[in-house]
Amino acid sequence: MVIAIANQKGGVGKTTTAINLAAAFARKGKRVLLLDLDPQANSSISFLDPVKVERSVYELMTDGLAPVEDSVYATPVKNLDVVPARINLAKLESKLVGDFDAPFRLKDRLEPFKQHYDVIVIDTPPTLGLITVNALVAASHVLIPIQSSYFALEGTDDLLETIEKVKARPNPNLELLGVLVTLHDKRTTLAREVHEQIRNVFGPKLFETVITKSVRLEESPAYKESIFSFAPNSSGAIEYGKLCEEVISRV
Repeated sequence: MVIAIANQKGGVGKTTTAINLAAAFARKGKRVLLLDLDPQANSSISFLDPVKVERSVYELMTDGLAPVEDSVYATPVKNLDVVPARINLAKLESKLVGDFDAPFRLKDRLEPFKQHYDVIVIDTPPTLGLITVNALVAASHVLIPIQSSYFALEGTDDLLETIEKVKARPNPNLELLGVLVTLHDKRTTLAREVHEQIRNVFGPKLFETVITKSVRLEESPAYKESIFSFAPNSSGAIEYGKLCEEVISRV
């Protein structure tokens, strides 16, 4: 199972979802690979010291001769490895443009990993460019986090259109795993109204699990930990645990 976590809006909890969903699967004994496709490298920094990263996803996707495992790093979380990003990933689009296999580059490079991992989670950048398209072409499922705020659904039409285009040609097996409401403040009327609005649009594709706003979730990456070791009894740990169960029930 390869899950791309995508939304071209920034600040919707993509990285938080990627690192904690990956950690939740690892806690269940699944062998998990977290692939960071965001040049900001926040997923990578959440588990690794960036100074120690020598080879990243950029090399994985551009250097066809190097062994793919050279880009894989173990994390402090048992069963969880990461292919990190570095700022040089920002150059990838211009490097791939014009290559006939550009949208398939990640899919091809991920093939060897599928024998070693039960779940691959891909954190994508907040754009709908070639990097995100690579993630969608490589994925079996896509999960869309949406913040429960006023402009929540703005831009989702473009994302859904991109998903449909990818399904039409390069990856007909891509499935919308579900839509996840994140950064939810249940105390406000607006958040409840937006949640209802998202439910009206996506119906059964909306996850029952809602990720509420949490200081603990924001703090944990700074300590190089997932929410499960940083604050195991927090609302964030309980919610991402539930999300993992819900994902498993859907696949």
